Amino acid sequence: MRRRPVNSSSVRSVGWSDGTLEIEYANGYVYQYFGVPQPTYAGLLAAPSIGSYVNKHIKPHYEFREL
Repeated sequence: MRRRPVNSSSVRSVGWSDGTLEIEYANGYVYQYFGVPQPTYAGLLAAPSIGSYVNKHIKPHYEFREL
């Protein structure tokens, strides 16, 4: 999946396709989160703190796997 770099101390890049959100964290780990709607991805990109958004709106709500 193509990811775009983001301005965050904890997240390096993010990408979204067909409900799958892919996040590359600053530590190099990459996770995919499933069933994420496009408006949630848009909210992530617009968030003042991407790391906080991920912790509040992504991690507790979606199934994931590490790549």
